[in-house]
Amino acid sequence: MKKKKNWMASGLLCVITVGLVFGAEGKKSGPGLKREAAAEMLIDKLATEIVKAKEYGVIGDGKFDNTTALQAALKAAEKKGPICYLGSGQYRLTGSVVVPPGVTLCGASGGVPHSEHPIGTVLLAYGGKGKADGEPLVTLKPNAVIRNLVIHYPEQTLPDVVPYPWTIRGDGEMCQVLDITITNPYQALDFGTKWNELHIIRNVFACPLKIGVYIDQCTDIGRIENVHFNPNFWTRMALKPKYPGSNIKAYLEKNLIGFKIGKTDWEYMTNCFVIFPLIGFHFDDFGHGPGNAVITQSGADICPVAVQVDRVQGHAGVQFVNGQFMGTIEVGKDNRGPVKLSNCGFWPVPETKEQVVKQGPSSLILSACHFAGWDSKNEGKPCIRADGGRLIVSACEFMENKRQILLEKGLAAATVTGCLLRGDKGIVNKSDADVQIGLNTTR
Repeated sequence: MKKKKNWMASGLLCVITVGLVFGAEGKKSGPGLKREAAAEMLIDKLATEIVKAKEYGVIGDGKFDNTTALQAALKAAEKKGPICYLGSGQYRLTGSVVVPPGVTLCGASGGVPHSEHPIGTVLLAYGGKGKADGEPLVTLKPNAVIRNLVIHYPEQTLPDVVPYPWTIRGDGEMCQVLDITITNPYQALDFGTKWNELHIIRNVFACPLKIGVYIDQCTDIGRIENVHFNPNFWTRMALKPKYPGSNIKAYLEKNLIGFKIGKTDWEYMTNCFVIFPLIGFHFDDFGHGPGNAVITQSGADICPVAVQVDRVQGHAGVQFVNGQFMGTIEVGKDNRGPVKLSNCGFWPVPETKEQVVKQGPSSLILSACHFAGWDSKNEGKPCIRADGGRLIVSACEFMENKRQILLEKGLAAATVTGCLLRGDKGIVNKSDADVQIGLNTTR
């Protein structure tokens, strides 16, 4: 295949071309020659539908303010696009940009760029310093997309963290954030301030300082996949100025909420992770009603509270499947929706007392979970404490010969069956609830 122009570096075109030209094992075959011809035609067509931002005056030298020029390129992509291609370079932005409806802002990466190897497209965010409620760096209008680039805040400091507006905000239907690394956002992804539906957030890596993802006002299924929050994307980056040092863990565990989830109907989340947060996953009514979610292969690591459920929808609730939690699960007194955890693992941090605290009138179901290391300071704390609503504990393993389940007054009903307990005093029932206990082992 003959060489193409510089925009061939676009990750989107690379993926399309490889898929069309090569077979499952990456080798050309007879039919592959026809696919190559088809790829040629498709690329030639796409070439006429790409706006190259550099033709509108952007300069990737890290010094020139590209806010106006990049906005002009994005505006042009509404009619000449739909792809606005921003090539390799470091692009200073002192203001905000809006990606128009249906337009894709695409950087120069064939996958997820890492801040440790920032050889592709980097946005340097300078605008909104000190204004947490200011305009986001990037606003996505309906069906707009941002992908394949790194975003960095050069003037962010530690431990005296500076508030900034949201990095990316979704405003409308099917906004998409794909293959993005954000080194040190104060607030990373906002899909809650504006009404939205069918958002797609996939392959996002960041070290958020206040909030990772905020979901609210979503009236049709949102999808969040492969989102990873870890300080490494700031501490190990190869951008200037270098990471300022100081204790990032100490700051995060007092300030960071990884996933803040309000009204959403429904939310599908998979492969989502956060380390060192104050709260890993927080569910509540933030002014537009509570939501419901199904969360798989996800977890919160090294934190005081892994999951806090203050409010979820009464008929649907929240479900975690195949989760890992190095912190406590708290179900609050005002929650009325079901909370279910299946095939999940729990282990402690040095401050861990209980690993599950159940309050309020809702139901909590724990199935095929295992628990280790609770009551870290040997204060006689149980692994599970319940004083409200209904509780089912089934086929779970408790790996310590300590108090395992404490049922207190206020509980309505509970069943504990088919569990691997340690010792014959693992369950303490101080409630006046309808409690059924049976078929548990104690060795």
